[in-house]
Amino acid sequence: MTTKTIAKQLVALCRKAEWEKAQKKLFAKNAVSIEAEAMPGSEKETKGLKAIIAKSRQFSAGIEKLHSLKVSEPVVAEKAFACTMSIDMTMKGQGRMKMGELCVYQVKKGKIVSEEFFY
Repeated sequence: MTTKTIAKQLVALCRKAEWEKAQKKLFAKNAVSIEAEAMPGSEKETKGLKAIIAKSRQFSAGIEKLHSLKVSEPVVAEKAFACTMSIDMTMKGQGRMKMGELCVYQVKKGKIVSEEFFY
């Protein structure tokens, strides 16, 4: 798959909050996920697809209600792409919050090998 194809598929799946489906389909087994800051109970850097999926499941389990989710069209280069994501959600025990981030992905051999989030 081309970087453009991967970017379009990832954005489409993220817009439906189908994080795990996107990860299983588009990420390399040795992918790395880097957060701007470590989340409670996890590290700043997560290595490997299984660990990335587990981190995503933990995040999703903490969402009580998803009010809105917006993902921009991707900006695509030869081996990387970026998009913005805005989420309005109520987190269990934390109340309603809004989160906006820039999401940057690197692609090698038709798979996402890294994702990094900037808040």
